[in-house]
Amino acid sequence: MEMIFDLMSPVQLAGALAVAVVAGLVKGLVGFALPMILISGIGSFASPELALAGLILPTLVTNGMQALRHGPRAAMQSVSLYRVFLLAMLVMLLLSAQFVRVLPIKVMLLIIGVPITLFAILQLAGVPLRLARGSSRMIELVVGGFAGFIGGLSGVWGPPTIAYLTALDTEKREHVRVQGVIYAVGAVALFAAHVGSGVLNATTFWFSLILVPPCVIAMYVGAKVQDRINQAAFRQATLVVLLIAGLNLLRRGLFA
Repeated sequence: MEMIFDLMSPVQLAGALAVAVVAGLVKGLVGFALPMILISGIGSFASPELALAGLILPTLVTNGMQALRHGPRAAMQSVSLYRVFLLAMLVMLLLSAQFVRVLPIKVMLLIIGVPITLFAILQLAGVPLRLARGSSRMIELVVGGFAGFIGGLSGVWGPPTIAYLTALDTEKREHVRVQGVIYAVGAVALFAAHVGSGVLNATTFWFSLILVPPCVIAMYVGAKVQDRINQAAFRQATLVVLLIAGLNLLRRGLFA
């Protein structure tokens, strides 16, 4: 604990724990936005590097839990069902990561933030933008490739995935499970990358670890709420959080 207090004051730590509770609740309810909430919330009173270090272990643990919530068999079924999307995403992520210095991050944030925000606004306004499941492998290939492309350059690949699953009107449990599978792969890569970069080190590891319990407990509560709401309410909640995520991407692209 003393090492953590070398990084921040007790008041700041209490604030970080409170942010972790909010992030876990949202994650449990709609399946995403935990890293966004952690880095935005903690980053408002601590350094961006410390906020980044803090989100690594909670992201790794909660995504693993989310992917396996309904068992390994269900997770593998989701992988099989969305294999074209996943394969396109992974290939483009690996390729685009090689060109991370070519395009400014702000440009990439705007490229993803604008369509995601418009999609969420139109959906919330009742404009029908839905896809029939299995109607086009090409669409799945393109969206998966786009998600991977911007993910490799900016580290943000969640919103296109969520928009695609929402447009398919994916059943809420499958929606969350597929997200978990996709994010779990990214979380492992994030962990490895920042052990290597030094962001997650002997000191910041303990700060990240102490955020895991509130995230996990709050995620459990959020998941119980998700179990009780119907598909329409889940869709609306997902779109609201997606809109907030899109606006945050625009803010970062324009003003950060």
